[in-house]
Amino acid sequence: MIRYDLRCDKGHDFDGWFRDSEGFETLRKAGQVACTHCGSVAVDKALMAPRVAAPRDDRPKPDLRTPRDPREAALERLRRHVEENSDYVGMSFAAEARAMHEGLAPERAIHGEAKPEEARKLIEDGIPVAPLPFRTRERAN
Repeated sequence: MIRYDLRCDKGHDFDGWFRDSEGFETLRKAGQVACTHCGSVAVDKALMAPRVAAPRDDRPKPDLRTPRDPREAALERLRRHVEENSDYVGMSFAAEARAMHEGLAPERAIHGEAKPEEARKLIEDGIPVAPLPFRTRERAN
């Protein structure tokens, strides 16, 4: 397969994939290559920059799992502590925190997510909450 940058007679740029150069010419002459913007079949190849492979970088890649500095290490320790010592409740965080505060649910350490307006309401109602300075692993992709 080969990719061509194409341009119609109205100046619209688009691209197309073809089996080979001859395949493009055959389809173009048959009026089967049309502009994706206006539908014009007066289409030609546009000037293209050749694809040049980047030089190989043989330098060792840094291990992104290891902290680069003391601050990253401290955040990682905090993340680990939160995840090991509290329950992830997801988007139910505001409801769970409110239920515990009102005595409707047993108190326990939780972490999760809340919309800004939910978090603001919890704080206004005197329910102690704080944002985490990281995404928990349950939430990370």
